[in-house]
Amino acid sequence: MSHLPQIQIPEHAQEPSQPNLSTWLDTQHRVMWYYMHAQPRPCFSPDLLSELSSFRDDMAHRLDAPEDAGIDYMVLASKVPGIFNLGGDLALFRSLVEAGDRQSLQRYAHACIDMLWTNISGIDGRDITTISLVQGEALGGGFEGAMSAHVLIAERSARMGLPEILFNLFPGMGAYSLLSRKLDPVRAERLILSGRIHTAEELHAMGVVDVLAEDGQGEQAVYDYIARENRARNGFRALRAAKRLSNPVTREELIGITEIWVDAALRLTPRDLRMMERLVARQSARGRDAA
Repeated sequence: MSHLPQIQIPEHAQEPSQPNLSTWLDTQHRVMWYYMHAQPRPCFSPDLLSELSSFRDDMAHRLDAPEDAGIDYMVLASKVPGIFNLGGDLALFRSLVEAGDRQSLQRYAHACIDMLWTNISGIDGRDITTISLVQGEALGGGFEGAMSAHVLIAERSARMGLPEILFNLFPGMGAYSLLSRKLDPVRAERLILSGRIHTAEELHAMGVVDVLAEDGQGEQAVYDYIARENRARNGFRALRAAKRLSNPVTREELIGITEIWVDAALRLTPRDLRMMERLVARQSARGRDAA
């Protein structure tokens, strides 16, 4: 992309912030940024998922209005230093599993799928390019959320992985569906079962990360990508449509896999839950360190 003129990153003028989510519409470049900053842990808490749902509804309303919404791109990022998102709310998982609360686990899983579907579908097939910018750690559901966008951009020091197998579970909110299409079923299964945390450079070499940016240059890499797509937007959009037609990820597939995940979660043993508790403590510690 070095032959393209570099876009100057404009000054941010954020719209009113919610407790766990902030937005900023760059009207000049037609980019809606939305930044996660969940409390008390930088994970997909029910509160963050609720705010993401409200954001999705607001975006759908804007895009369906008769006047031009002025938005061609949506960028999911984080305001937590060193952390994109640490994944599922493990403290909540543990309590719901111990209580045998299938309905609440199912409700949480479906809320996660709604968040992923926003990215995968470009808000139900609207003419939007979705981008994830990972600066820091994206683990478990955080990695799934990042992969759900049409374009995954990561800074070189970012780390991503799926540690669920460490407490005898699997990542049930889209990991296999997304990875088996980005890679292939064999490599997707190996990555999930390894439980390893990978560098952005490794994932870029695999083809999971689409754009590798130098540290501190993530936002510029987003604008550089946008400049590239804008030069041939019709072609990019047509190719994306062909990709969806030839190998679609459907919401029905994602919801079906969450049912397998809920059943598996309810089979976890006390030993598995103790391992999950250790990971909860790590989530909390990482959140305090980043605060």
